[in-house]
Amino acid sequence: MSEVDHHLRRQVDRVNSLVVRLGEQVGAVSGQVSAVGQAQQETRTELQQLRADFMTFVRQAELTANVQRAETRVGVIQDKVDHEFGHHKVVRRSAVGMLQAFDTGLVSDETVRNVGEQLMIQTPRYWLAPALIALSSWAADDRSLCERAVEEAFRRSPDRTSLFFALVLRRQGRHAGAVRWLRHYLNVQDPAALGREFAVILESISQGAFGAAGRELLRDTLATWRETLLADEATETAQITRWRAEIDSMRAPSAQADFPRLAAVSPEWAQLDAVLSSARAQQAVLDKYTAMMARESAPSDRIEDAVDDILDRLVGEYDNEELPLRRDLAFNHAVIDKNGDLDAAKQAVDVDSASLEETLDYLTVQTTSALNPQAIGASPATQRLSVAACHSWFKRAHASFSRDYRAAIPPDVGAYFATTHGVGAQTFALPPWSGSFTTPLETLEASLAAHWDGHARPFIDSLAFPWRQKALLPGGIVLAVLLLFSPFSVGFAFVAALVVGGVWALVLHNRADAARKLQETARQSLERAKRESIGTLRAARAELTDWQSRFQQADAVEAATRAMIASLATAAHASSPYEGRTVTEPAEEHTS
Repeated sequence: MSEVDHHLRRQVDRVNSLVVRLGEQVGAVSGQVSAVGQAQQETRTELQQLRADFMTFVRQAELTANVQRAETRVGVIQDKVDHEFGHHKVVRRSAVGMLQAFDTGLVSDETVRNVGEQLMIQTPRYWLAPALIALSSWAADDRSLCERAVEEAFRRSPDRTSLFFALVLRRQGRHAGAVRWLRHYLNVQDPAALGREFAVILESISQGAFGAAGRELLRDTLATWRETLLADEATETAQITRWRAEIDSMRAPSAQADFPRLAAVSPEWAQLDAVLSSARAQQAVLDKYTAMMARESAPSDRIEDAVDDILDRLVGEYDNEELPLRRDLAFNHAVIDKNGDLDAAKQAVDVDSASLEETLDYLTVQTTSALNPQAIGASPATQRLSVAACHSWFKRAHASFSRDYRAAIPPDVGAYFATTHGVGAQTFALPPWSGSFTTPLETLEASLAAHWDGHARPFIDSLAFPWRQKALLPGGIVLAVLLLFSPFSVGFAFVAALVVGGVWALVLHNRADAARKLQETARQSLERAKRESIGTLRAARAELTDWQSRFQQADAVEAATRAMIASLATAAHASSPYEGRTVTEPAEEHTS
């Protein structure tokens, strides 16, 4: 019997050994699977890094090529500028010197005329050379040469020649002659394509730099231009668009911090936030333009310097024929400075492109004077008059702004819940639930609670320990032990089966206990999540009521803003602060 027992024990030990070995093999396989997964992740990371390094290399090569091409273009363009317009630079430097000579009287008229004639030969198409000859001949009282030079300069560039003589005569105190040349300048202007200097000319005339006659001439000319340009609907629409952009820029920041629950659960929050931000712009518009129109400002003490600066810039800046090349040259220099980044170069050139822009239409000049006076050198007084003159565009832009944000109010505001909760090693995903805040709050809360209960209960039940499923394997093992050892000893087989069954029963009981604890944890967690969801729903409904109240308060300012804009119609006919200035006109003098 002892031999049989010893044999059975050896069989049991062998079975245990096989179980242990099987467990070790399973562990080894798991380790290999983990190693394979880690290797795959490392390979994926290395491939991503390789791709990133390759893209960086491609980008660097592209930037280097951009720099090389830009350096080549800079040389080509600079050669072209020097070849075609190199003498212009000499003329500009000479013109500045000649104007200084006229101011100081330290250079003889004969010397000035000789320099002008030499420059005339060197630059056969440049308007400034014959203008300088005309100026020196006028100073030398050579009427015949002066008239011929004026005609040639006017033929080459009517607008710049007219403005040049208007500014020179104004600088010399010859106001009557300056106004006559100013009339020539205005007559040759295209109101749809005004030169870069026009904004400051407009400012200087309105502030009395050309006397009362100059202001009267400007008033009549601008009235004609405005009537002509307003016949083009697209031009007027462009101004309304700029005023609309001005109002849009004054919208308040996002109010999400004030309505966190509503922002979290409502799909319509983005619309609600945009509507409230727009409505709050009404107060900002009212405050800004009420203060602007009420502000008093004295005439500029630097208007004389500003007009003289125009003359200096007129004789020193690039001619329109040079601008395309100068713009191209500036862009390629920017490409080099930005190490080949074309977007950054373009942005840098756009920021510094004011000196390279050619023309603006008069309505745009007027709108710019109102919205961005610093860009064109307009004074606060001119800005106020420009705002008043633009009142019809301001009114239409404001009306469309108010109409648009009111129309954007969502007809229905709802709540949406779809959450995911981790419970132990399990994950509970609440299916989407949505409701409308037009429904009574009690009904919404009951619906959301029922939604939670309906989906949480099956999930919690699924965490229960599956006794029937888990007991199949232990039962099979116990039966196998009985069948395996019964031929040798029924008693031993029964004892071995009892031991194996007891061990498995203990294991299953521990697992079942863990499952019950997990169920209880899941039940508490999901109950807490349900209460939080209902609380969030309740808070979101309260915040919606608060949003409606704040919107109504902000939107109520629209009437006052509309009345302020309407009052600009009368301000548009107000006199400039410079209208009362007394300007003594000198006696009519002979000018070329």
